Amino acid sequence: MASGPLQSLIASGTKLWLDSIDPDLVQRNRALGATGATSNPIIIADLIKTGRFDQDLQRLMRDGLKDEDVAWQLTDMLVRQAQKIFLPAWEETTGDDGYVSFELDPLLEDPGLNMPLAERTKKYVELGKKWSAGHRNRMIKVPATPAGFAAMEDLAAAGVTINVTLIFTPRQYSAARDGIWRGAQKRAALAGFKSVYSIFVSRVDVYTEQHVPQLSAAAQGLVGIVNAKRIWHMNRDFWADKRLPLHQEMIFASTGTKKPTDKPTKYVEAFAGSDIETNPPATNDAVEASGLTFTRQVDQMPPAEVLDEIDRLVDPQKLEDVLMAEGIKKFADPQKALLALIAGKRKELAK
Repeated sequence: MASGPLQSLIASGTKLWLDSIDPDLVQRNRALGATGATSNPIIIADLIKTGRFDQDLQRLMRDGLKDEDVAWQLTDMLVRQAQKIFLPAWEETTGDDGYVSFELDPLLEDPGLNMPLAERTKKYVELGKKWSAGHRNRMIKVPATPAGFAAMEDLAAAGVTINVTLIFTPRQYSAARDGIWRGAQKRAALAGFKSVYSIFVSRVDVYTEQHVPQLSAAAQGLVGIVNAKRIWHMNRDFWADKRLPLHQEMIFASTGTKKPTDKPTKYVEAFAGSDIETNPPATNDAVEASGLTFTRQVDQMPPAEVLDEIDRLVDPQKLEDVLMAEGIKKFADPQKALLALIAGKRKELAK
């Protein structure tokens, strides 16, 4: 494997995953050392827009599938293709790496549908079992929402490998982890038990810039990193005495910078050295072009006075409330856009 910045990141102890299941990007990033990937409706929609999957769409439409079923069948197909590429990494690590994440229906969280909590929970369990059945290296993405939390114990007990997504605060992380661990302990054996917790980073810094402008220049832009590193510590401490064969890990997600003045490697550098980074393709490209050598930084914290200031000025509950409201919108809207895109494609391809 070629040496370079991404290789140094991997050598530091980070598992590199790709925030895309574009078959071309999967191949390219696998060659650069990536060992996993993740999918969501925006990624699927962007792939459809390229026109590269028109034949697959036509085939699914000819089979008489509704737009919604076309979306899920295409997602399933693309996730399967990526799983095939990463399966050797799964086999080499006996299930500790090499996964591709499959997101469950984001419309379950659509505020407009107003689905009762018990119904949403039941749906998460049902869909989680359905889309994970028969897959060795597929993770099921379940959001850190009330219905998601309520489903995690049953899903983990049923042997589903979970990637908890939309985590912003220690409270959410703890609720997800505790539910999953309760479920895991109901399994006949823990040999294949694996769970990951996706902490969203850059969105936290966007939040503090808008809602906590009184942070000093030394602290502003570091809250996402501090928050994620603290949760990483909590996670490491919790699992330390459980004697599990596989690692229960944090995924550092939303690692693309949102601020033009930030260097594109800002978050990648900060979390180098442990667990998983799921980077957008453009971030991996920027890392590879940076010429940097990455070393372990995940356990390095800013000075005590910066941490004190963050603790004094940032209200974690307010942060969670605002970011979850935004997150649920960013969750449901792309799924609606994907279905609208497929409906448009149906008309276009019918001609």
